[in-house]
Amino acid sequence: MAEELSKNFETLQLHAGQVVDPTTNSRAVPIYATTSFAFNDSAHGARLFGLKEFGNIYSRIMNPTVDVFEKRIAALEGGVAALATSSGQAAQFITIAA
Repeated sequence: MAEELSKNFETLQLHAGQVVDPTTNSRAVPIYATTSFAFNDSAHGARLFGLKEFGNIYSRIMNPTVDVFEKRIAALEGGVAALATSSGQAAQFITIAA
């Protein structure tokens, strides 16, 4: 987080929340069009669904592209974290129901 704060706002807009892909050296955030993710085994899946371990379960809940977006927004706003929703109505509901 301290590293993110030392960067200019313009740099944060482009690069916050994402690291260079170690396999391809791509700097751009890939768009993950998958809807589901594989688990190492049933215990791994149980830990993810039980929220005991952080990871991707299903794209409507979270995916790597949205994760970078949330981290980038948090960095731009100077926050600790952010939550992306599928619509403004969903965002309003979350704030009221929380």
